[in-house]
Amino acid sequence: MLDIGFVRENIELIEETIKNKREDLDISPFTELDTQRRDLIQKRDDKRQRRKEISKRIGELKRESKNTDKEESNALKIAEKIKKIETRLADIEKDLYQLLIRIPNIPDQSVPVKGEKIIKEWGQKREFDFEPLSYLEIGTSLSILDIKRGVKVASSSFPSYRGDGARLERALINFMLDTHTSRGYTEVFMPFLVNRESMFGTGQLPKLEDDMYRIEKDDLFLNPTAEVPVTNLHKNETLRGKELPIKYVAYTACFRREAGSYGKETKGLIRVHQFNKVELVKFTHPDSSYEEIETLLFDAEIILQKLSIPYRVRLLPADEMSFASAKTYDIEVWAPVLGKWLEVSSASNFVDFQARRAKIRFKEGNISGYVHTLNASGVALPRLFIALLENYEQRDGTIKIPDVLVRYIGKEVIGE
Repeated sequence: MLDIGFVRENIELIEETIKNKREDLDISPFTELDTQRRDLIQKRDDKRQRRKEISKRIGELKRESKNTDKEESNALKIAEKIKKIETRLADIEKDLYQLLIRIPNIPDQSVPVKGEKIIKEWGQKREFDFEPLSYLEIGTSLSILDIKRGVKVASSSFPSYRGDGARLERALINFMLDTHTSRGYTEVFMPFLVNRESMFGTGQLPKLEDDMYRIEKDDLFLNPTAEVPVTNLHKNETLRGKELPIKYVAYTACFRREAGSYGKETKGLIRVHQFNKVELVKFTHPDSSYEEIETLLFDAEIILQKLSIPYRVRLLPADEMSFASAKTYDIEVWAPVLGKWLEVSSASNFVDFQARRAKIRFKEGNISGYVHTLNASGVALPRLFIALLENYEQRDGTIKIPDVLVRYIGKEVIGE
């Protein structure tokens, strides 16, 4: 969330951000609530000071064995007034807080308001000399993907993998974890359930609650992304500045209702309610976070380069960015049969927005403040699975395994 002082001094910027990020929020009550809050604080503090003076006077009168009834009566009246002010102040602060937590993060100056901006494109798009099958046709013909039985077990958008499809999924996860740990990330394995405080800390709540799977009895949420548990590893902590950056990698299953997406590509793997993902999370010094997002982006890209899957990188405009992000790059892989770019990673810098919500600070000598948090998928599996099948399909309907995966899956071809 944003500092209240920053909001007070930048109302026009806040209004512009709300508009550009297409948030449904009326910020107009802020100024009046903030003015009332500060006036009440001043009145409370003045009366506390007056009560302190009266208490001192009562002590003096008692030492002189003089009557204190008048002063004690005044002290009681002031105490009652303070209580009324504090009750009103608590109501004002509650309303102000509910407004503050719904204000989105400010986009970095490098972020366009609208329009696609392609940063780079890597790899050669495949051209077929035979009639290729789509990933769904390949998955069905090789019996490695079973959409119908996933529906039978759970519901739509809960895919199931079998045989070499399941082995390929596991191989990709292990390959990505090994790649990232070899590059300095510490692997963590996190709970698949997270509490409300953690969801608030990373900005999923209150805005995105309808997109989440919630266990009502325990008020816990199925993890929507490893960003949530990993970022909250250090909530309510003060980190040592010399430890920064701290870099984590984690595999989790992820669960999202995708509220509002009914009917949008829900029959295959493009948009699903449960999926596997390897996530990268960084805690950085404020002075270096915009340098760190560039290295974070490359750490995600290297997975696709090692797999030799064509991809492109987009700088998201403000109107496509998440509520909490200050800058986001999307990485999209090319699916040649579908003829589409499919997002497999978002690399984002949240600056101190999440850290303020989760109370993650740093201290370095006499300097202290909030860390900057960053994350990127490194990468998400379903669309990577699609791109891998379509980019490595062979004339006979088999799938050639990328060289870097052979030792993980134990074979060079699926379908022989």
